[in-house]
Amino acid sequence: MKIIGYELYEVKIPSRREHKWATSTVDIGAGYLLVKLISDTGVEGWGESTAMAEWGGDFGVYYGETAATTRVIIENNLFPAIKGMDPFDIGLIHRKMDQAVRGYPYAKTAIDVAIYDMWGKEIGRPVNQLLGGCHRKRIPIAHSLGLMPVDDAVNEAILAVQEGIKHIKIKGGLDFERDLELVKKLRENLGPGISLVIDPNQSYPSAKEAVQWCTRMDEYKMFYIEQPVEGLEAMARVTSLLKVPVCADESCWTLADAIKLISQKGCDFISIYSAKPGGLYPARMIAAVAEASGIRCNVNGSGEFGIGNAANLHLASSARSINLPSVIPITSTLECERTKTAARFFKDDIIKNPFEYEDGCLLVPDGPGLGIEVDMAKLEKYRIG
Repeated sequence: MKIIGYELYEVKIPSRREHKWATSTVDIGAGYLLVKLISDTGVEGWGESTAMAEWGGDFGVYYGETAATTRVIIENNLFPAIKGMDPFDIGLIHRKMDQAVRGYPYAKTAIDVAIYDMWGKEIGRPVNQLLGGCHRKRIPIAHSLGLMPVDDAVNEAILAVQEGIKHIKIKGGLDFERDLELVKKLRENLGPGISLVIDPNQSYPSAKEAVQWCTRMDEYKMFYIEQPVEGLEAMARVTSLLKVPVCADESCWTLADAIKLISQKGCDFISIYSAKPGGLYPARMIAAVAEASGIRCNVNGSGEFGIGNAANLHLASSARSINLPSVIPITSTLECERTKTAARFFKDDIIKNPFEYEDGCLLVPDGPGLGIEVDMAKLEKYRIG
């Protein structure tokens, strides 16, 4: 089996509402790049790049990407490096991609996911079995509240809980008083049975201030605090001083980042993406290191469409260490609406059958590869450029 060709599709799907956070500049879904890899046996694999220009690691150590940069990197660097290779040689393929160009993990993720989809279809197995097996078939979902007025956020959280959600993630970081007020009102309105997480996206100005305010928030029984400050030193200080667990997100992109965070006690939890390390293959390595170190993880994301969501679900099911609620969109289409509000990022999607949703959990697809079917008519409808 050999990789012989590819097709690229830039796609934009209308969002349910604008989803903003402390460091964002554009709305999610404004232009993602989808990749279809083609093999000499006729098997095709789909991948997705949810690139964002403003998203990177601590202090700009990793750079943002866009659909345009991802296209150039795939056309000029990645595909020429892997053309003619066997999809089963996934580790070697990653080595070839890294030799062809340093960085650009979102571009590499699109290739990686498409290869796993192709590989699984060829042998008739779901992707999670290629990653180590299905440890859980139901993935608990956290509903992410973007930056919005306090009362609007509370009302949306109530609607999400009515649709089965048991975990709420709060975007914050720009105003301590606002964040504290929102946490307080959410606890009052949602009761003690709903877990609350706040994510300032590195935007609290110092470790001491983060500790001061997060300690006050913990009066309302926070589940954990995600990436309150920027940089490993500040994260380690916050982690050592807070009683509530601290989760690393922007500070953990690569396997090397995970090892540093764990060895220097920079976090209690790690938020893993399929995209930040460059695909499912390196993401699963991070999960293995976390497991060996007793670190719990979730799968976070960038507001993926159905292809990326399938990859997230397979990753979330493939490791013992990934057992925290995950911020994976609950995919709906115009024809099949799983939820109206709960974890719903987009009004429609480009896969034919959205993932099953029950009691606050998404069910992991069990078909070959990613277990999805791309709707080519929808793909053309939402194609741009």
